[in-house]
Amino acid sequence: MAIDIGEVVERSGLTPATLHHYESKGLIEPVGRRGLRRQYDEDVLDRLALIGLGRDAGFTLDEIASMLPLGDPPDLDRATLEARADELDATIESLILIRDNLRHAARCPAPSHLECDNFRRLMDDARQRRLGPGSSSANGPP
Repeated sequence: MAIDIGEVVERSGLTPATLHHYESKGLIEPVGRRGLRRQYDEDVLDRLALIGLGRDAGFTLDEIASMLPLGDPPDLDRATLEARADELDATIESLILIRDNLRHAARCPAPSHLECDNFRRLMDDARQRRLGPGSSSANGPP
């Protein structure tokens, strides 16, 4: 059954401009028109949900298009999905460290953060992360 672009907008929460952009990227396609209004197969809502999942995971629209070829079943490469999950794990670990550092800085009882041994260690760790492995802080600031 075909549904009108207005219903797709309402049910998906996306704007007509987003749907048109997805069309231009080959992610979705209308099945026809009723007057000037595009019509879509109802399964477009499932495709839009898959696109949303891909966007949430950080995939580009081009990457998503390669995984969701029009007219074919999804081609979700498991190795690519595992690699993205690993990237997200690294990002999560980094964000947890940043969060913990902020909490320490906010709660540190030292009169000055620069007098706090823990805070100084956090600064040294941050400096080393920016310099990369095998670098020495003796090389100066990045």
